[in-house]
Amino acid sequence: MSTISEPYITGGGAQEPWADSLHCFDCHTDRHLVIESIEALSPPVPGMVAVSYTCTACGHYRAHPATVPPIAVVLNRPGPERISGILQFGGEYIHCGEPMHPAGSELRGIYAPLSTEQSSEGVLEVCLRTRVLHCVCGFQMEIPE
Repeated sequence: MSTISEPYITGGGAQEPWADSLHCFDCHTDRHLVIESIEALSPPVPGMVAVSYTCTACGHYRAHPATVPPIAVVLNRPGPERISGILQFGGEYIHCGEPMHPAGSELRGIYAPLSTEQSSEGVLEVCLRTRVLHCVCGFQMEIPE
């Protein structure tokens, strides 16, 4: 007997991914879930999205296809967990319930020494252009462009 969900067959005969319920496998509840991202499935499936979330009680992370109503239940639940992080929704980043706004870009150098000893050789540096995003609450973050 297999423990893997079989894809369901739509009226047109095409196979589509099965939607798992939103819950933590360790806590067996959805009370402590924080939605991390919601993305369209590829190929698109009507009424379904790819969701990822973390349980704040035990720290476990899951990502899988899901239907929209259980995601809305978690997002609309009052409490501190609802606004504790950043939600990536498509191309938008949401903090405090509102989309963050671009506030410029930066060119950041990335360098990590391979040794603590002084070297006479030049250091190679990797530069990365980032986009700065601001929230109305004052929170700011940078993401790669």
